Amino acid sequence: MDFDQIFRTQLETLKAEGNYRVFAELERRRGDFPKANTHKDGAVKEITVWCSNDYLGMGQHPAVVDAMVECIQTHGAGSGGTRNISGNNHKHLLLESELADLHGKESALLFTSGYVSNWAALSTLGSRIPNAVIFSDAGNHASMIEGVRHSRADKVIWAHNDWRDLDRKLAAAGDRPKIVAFESVYSMDGDIAPIKEIVQVAKAHGALTYIDEVHAVGMYGPRGGGVSEREGLADQIDLIEGTLGKAFGVVGGYITGSAALCDFIRSFASGFIFTTALPPAVAAAATASIQHLKVSQIERQKQQEQVAKLRARLDRLGIAHMANDSHIVPVVIGDPVKCRMISDILMRDWGIYVQPINYPTVAKGTERLRITPSPFHSDADIDHLANALQALWSQCALARAVA
Repeated sequence: MDFDQIFRTQLETLKAEGNYRVFAELERRRGDFPKANTHKDGAVKEITVWCSNDYLGMGQHPAVVDAMVECIQTHGAGSGGTRNISGNNHKHLLLESELADLHGKESALLFTSGYVSNWAALSTLGSRIPNAVIFSDAGNHASMIEGVRHSRADKVIWAHNDWRDLDRKLAAAGDRPKIVAFESVYSMDGDIAPIKEIVQVAKAHGALTYIDEVHAVGMYGPRGGGVSEREGLADQIDLIEGTLGKAFGVVGGYITGSAALCDFIRSFASGFIFTTALPPAVAAAATASIQHLKVSQIERQKQQEQVAKLRARLDRLGIAHMANDSHIVPVVIGDPVKCRMISDILMRDWGIYVQPINYPTVAKGTERLRITPSPFHSDADIDHLANALQALWSQCALARAVA
């Protein structure tokens, strides 16, 4: 059997549908975020990155970089193995203590990514709690969906951010153990969950509450503990999951909760037990980033200012963007081929990098540019992006928003 032909045929179908993913070859430059170099056909060109999940530029912060370099010089590069064999490093424990404190929880547990922490935690909870049923928001991330699926627990999908629908479905499940899983900030639309109402409904039915704060940690709350901290609700949520790879600027995922809950996941989650631990230098850098954002408001405030400026410019130009209260600015194109084409033109002619978001990340017909302004995008950068989009909206005959 010609397996390569099977692969090629399906790839060609993906390309014909406009959903084949092309990755830009980027080279970040220390101290120059959001500028970067791009490599193509042997040429190197400077571009401005407008779609980074390093939301606050902390991957370039001197304290973060210095902590990583110092740790590598002191302890070397690798972790030495899984946590349960030879990779349980002092830096991991310091970081877990910092994360538990960030969310006001008894304990925390590190994973190699936010995807893995969701997958491992939800699959373990669903499989190890007898007769459990997981109630998953319809907009949940793929990592949560995979965790629920892998658990083989019964699942119920409730309408996105609709706590009334959740209430009805929880009531219909009777007295079975229930887990309510949802996000705070949804990464593609940028909308924010009604956390208070969801938690109240979940608690009324005796459910365990599980919130993904991946796109919110570092960004919201007086110490960067996420939307749950900002709303004063962190203490009412059983498990808070987050990432170190977005606003904290490094890599890794984690959960926080009671000592018993975290120990339970540590003891039964295959995604934790059998995976090589994060390098100590990554843990040291993440600790430095969290410590900084616990006390500094500068990055969050400046980022929010630049988001507001960009939204205002797009409004004046009649370029529609999805309304939300977060830092994510989705500009819907609605066509995968056109979305890819606009992204390519922005890179080629304007030196602007914003990756097209197509199916299956978003539903077909809602293809978009997902723009994430940072504290380091200047007013001139915003003007340049707005002028580029204005020109392309005319060139590509895209509809203008009606004031």
